[in-house]
Amino acid sequence: MNEKRAADSTVEGIIENIVYYNEMSDYAVLEVLDEKNTLITAVGTIPMPSEGEKIILHGYWTYHNEYGKQLAVLSFEKRLPEAVDDILKYLTSRTVKGVGPVTALKIVNRFGVDTFEVMENHPEWLTDISGITPKKAAAISKAFREQTGLRSLMMFCGDRLGTSEVTRVYKQLGGDSVEKITDNPYILCAEACGIPFEKADAIAHTLGITPDHPERVFYGFCYILNYNARVNGHTCLPKEKLIAAATETLGLSPDILTEHLSRCLSEGRLARFVAGEREMIMTREIDEAEGYIAKKLLALDRDCPKYSASDIALLAEKAEARIGIEYATLQREALYEALHRGVMILTGGPGTGKTTVIRAMLFVFDSLGMKTVLAAPTGRAAKRMSEATSEEAKTVHRMLGMERGAEETVRFDRSEKNPLEENVIIVDEASMIDLSLMSALLHAIRRGSRLILIGDSDQLPSVGAGNVLADLIASDQVRTVSLTEVFRQSAESLIVTNAHRIRRGEMPVLSRTDADFFFVRREDERTIADTVADLITNRLPKTYGKEIRDRIQVISPSKKGAGGVELLNVRLQERLNPPATFKKEKQSHGVTFRVGDRVMQNTNDYDVEWEKNGVAGTGVFNGDIGVIEEILPTEEKMRIRFDDRLAEYSYDLLDELDLAYAITVHKSQGSEYPVVILPTYACAPLLLTRNLFYTAITRAKRMVILVGRADIVHTMVENHREILRYTTLRERFSEESR
Repeated sequence: MNEKRAADSTVEGIIENIVYYNEMSDYAVLEVLDEKNTLITAVGTIPMPSEGEKIILHGYWTYHNEYGKQLAVLSFEKRLPEAVDDILKYLTSRTVKGVGPVTALKIVNRFGVDTFEVMENHPEWLTDISGITPKKAAAISKAFREQTGLRSLMMFCGDRLGTSEVTRVYKQLGGDSVEKITDNPYILCAEACGIPFEKADAIAHTLGITPDHPERVFYGFCYILNYNARVNGHTCLPKEKLIAAATETLGLSPDILTEHLSRCLSEGRLARFVAGEREMIMTREIDEAEGYIAKKLLALDRDCPKYSASDIALLAEKAEARIGIEYATLQREALYEALHRGVMILTGGPGTGKTTVIRAMLFVFDSLGMKTVLAAPTGRAAKRMSEATSEEAKTVHRMLGMERGAEETVRFDRSEKNPLEENVIIVDEASMIDLSLMSALLHAIRRGSRLILIGDSDQLPSVGAGNVLADLIASDQVRTVSLTEVFRQSAESLIVTNAHRIRRGEMPVLSRTDADFFFVRREDERTIADTVADLITNRLPKTYGKEIRDRIQVISPSKKGAGGVELLNVRLQERLNPPATFKKEKQSHGVTFRVGDRVMQNTNDYDVEWEKNGVAGTGVFNGDIGVIEEILPTEEKMRIRFDDRLAEYSYDLLDELDLAYAITVHKSQGSEYPVVILPTYACAPLLLTRNLFYTAITRAKRMVILVGRADIVHTMVENHREILRYTTLRERFSEESR
């Protein structure tokens, strides 16, 4: 088939049957009843087809050896059906969520050709029909309006956006999506919409926007900066790198782009910060966030009440008596700084007593009548903190009262106008806090309060933009206490011993078979996936019992390769949750989801609804792991349990989920698992680093098993290279402290 051939035939008719439809590619094979009442076959890219739908097809005729005469579709137009029979067929095809065949028949019998008018503009009339409550009527109307809006948007975007992309855009921009895109097509590049610049640019071109148009260049700069923030963690870029990237992306000369950049800076649409001898460019939001964080932290440290050394010593003695231990020197120092500073950082590897210090702090602050709140960036980290301290710990998002604001933006109830009531805020796993979350946290802390950040500076930086904990430590403006002594009980663990050896750049002990750290050598990397599967399904259950299967988490450096997440998830799903006639399945973005599968959320979604002990809430976050409990095809949704929360996912949200039998090290941050299996195999050198290796094994509580090559282990230990993140937070402290 020659796709460049001009359309020479037009067919208008009703979609009678969808023979085949691929959600990923939008390729469809349709049977269409034309105006002459002849059934013809049409093939091509036709997003979101529905039986009963009126369609105008433009293309050319071809002949298939097996299937005969077909219309190869080059372009199309869609319209809602007008005849009663076609309206009924359209609705009975479950195009509108919540409307099944029985309900569709009742509605069409009652309203006839006016059915769509009623569903869109007069949903209250639907309550005249038996079984349709006001709530259901409103839901039907909403679903219909969304469906028609989606179709309008799909028609407007032509073949430039796929179905999942259109759905995401519509979710963010709403019913007037077409008008908003027409006014500014580059709104598609916004973080929430997530459309690649090239696609938005193609739509802009059809709307007459020239290559050197100031708005195109500005949004091109923003796209490059936001892309680097999202993918590489940079909060800014050196001017020369931004110009170089824009030259390639926009196809304009460096001189022209430099002129445009100067104008964007003079107009305040972008920001500049001189760090050393380099001119760094960033968005205004980032500039404001980095500046605010430095200023607020310095103010908190300056304004908090101070206690004398003698008072602190007395309080430490009382804490020792209460908890029943004698603090080490550095632990006492940490307690002193917590009472002497408004902001402090406590770091240390596994087994160095960070939890002991936190418990002492809680006792002392309570003795002084202070209100303390414990928090962590993820639900799993908060749960671990609660278990370790016997005190409630919240996610940072929950503590701040996350909610949806106007235009689908995320906002927090707690702010400078409504600050946290507590005057001591202790945050664990602080290395995971990105720039945006740190800014929101600081906005919610009232002056005179204390902020204590707990973390391990040798772990990977946050998934989101910034390198906040490392920048704060490097600034020398925030008091940092690093615990180094490994206590006797922890020292007996080979996991702890090896973690500290790796930290120091030493090879871990791989030869012992009587401890909690094992190495299974596999020189042929092709056998790694099978070995991991065998360990989980056979070898470990034989030794430790079948229940261990649910306590194992496979963590891999990479998505790709012989020991990568993608291959491992396929193999492990086959072995741990094979298909069965009684298990429902749903395919999405090349993944088969099955009842009983372990899955992970791959992005922050603040709208997903869940229920916990009868209380409703919203929000599932990047890295949350759950199990599919139900798949409901008729309702086009599934139910997933994330620990104690039962969430509902409509099918259009499934691209936010991945299988989680195996996850990347980056996704494992903030979590802890009884048993960790780590494949060691050749993959991208940037992923074979010491801090990634260290992060992986410190996720394990009881056992670590390495599977693969010893030389790769050596490579990771020796590779102390850390991926550079461009930020200006460290330099901001020097500027603010002058």
